[in-house]
Amino acid sequence: MKPPILLGHEIYRRSSYGAKHPLAIPRVSTVLDLTRALGWLPAAQFRESPLATEAQLTRFHDPAYVQAIRDGERDQTLDAEQRERFNLGKLENPIFGEMFRRPATSAGGSALAASLLADNVTDTVHHPAGGTHHARRSRASGFCYFNDPVLAILHLLDRGAARVAYVDLDAHHGDGVEDAFLDDDRVLTLSVHEDGRWPRTGPTGWRTATTGNVAVAPGFHDAELDLLVERVLVPAVTAHRPDLVVLQCGADGLAEDPLSRLELSNCALWRAIARLLPLASKRLVLGGGGYNPWSVGRCWTGIWGLLNGYEAPAHLPDAAETVLRGLTWNRREGRDPPDHWFITLADAEPVPRPVRDALHQAVALMESSRPCA
Repeated sequence: MKPPILLGHEIYRRSSYGAKHPLAIPRVSTVLDLTRALGWLPAAQFRESPLATEAQLTRFHDPAYVQAIRDGERDQTLDAEQRERFNLGKLENPIFGEMFRRPATSAGGSALAASLLADNVTDTVHHPAGGTHHARRSRASGFCYFNDPVLAILHLLDRGAARVAYVDLDAHHGDGVEDAFLDDDRVLTLSVHEDGRWPRTGPTGWRTATTGNVAVAPGFHDAELDLLVERVLVPAVTAHRPDLVVLQCGADGLAEDPLSRLELSNCALWRAIARLLPLASKRLVLGGGGYNPWSVGRCWTGIWGLLNGYEAPAHLPDAAETVLRGLTWNRREGRDPPDHWFITLADAEPVPRPVRDALHQAVALMESSRPCA
């Protein structure tokens, strides 16, 4: 098996959506620093994400929308008509110094990942800056300006992939990806997300034979994800027989994230990923949400370890601990962080909890109601 490749770029270290925005925190830079501190990132396994080309971006996005984002970065302002038309310059999708270059680098990374897979350079790519799953063809949405999962999947299809499975584990519904492929039976889209959480779409059930959602209740925990993986996600992906699987691994469903009410440990997320990876011969593993700098950095670093067969140390070495102790967070939770945020990658395994009736009902509905493909 060819070694996995990790994609990243230094733009994420110095770029911010603004001091009060949830994405003011470091994420990709923390993953790069931790993987290197652990000795997990040989130079041959790293690639710098390029800036997406105009042709790559407009494979999905409206050229006028792409130009508006360019103009917003250049001028640091947009007129009222553009702001309203493209949903730019608002609290969730602000105008900031790198508002074109940052998302275009994420999109370029996913396009590069697709090429590396299509060209058989590797079988597995980890692109933690990817996973911007809310962006629409002509509108920014939910902190997402360009929809890199859509662009990657389109690139893979253009390069000959017959079937792709996209599984979204973010706390928020993967609405932009779902709608982009709603009428394309080559692409299976599955999203597990918190019920009632923005964007408040994706009720439990099948929209089409290749479009499924499970909206889970607040408090969704490890045993419930384990059951959902075995009874719904694995069977659906297996039945689709994908050439490639694309996993969106948002870390905002973890118990210590401020933007959801889910209660997963990172161990449960890693188990889900490990179970889904073997279902296709090629895999693209993306990031997504995640708004606690310690939990998202530890989670995505652990994913890279999983992809390489590395075992997370019980206690991080000094260099890795120094990386984590160097992080700051302006939320209340960041003023006196618990010690495990500094010294471990893996969360403590939680006390076993029973699977609730609502989750059993959701599983039964998904099993019994899928239309024939």
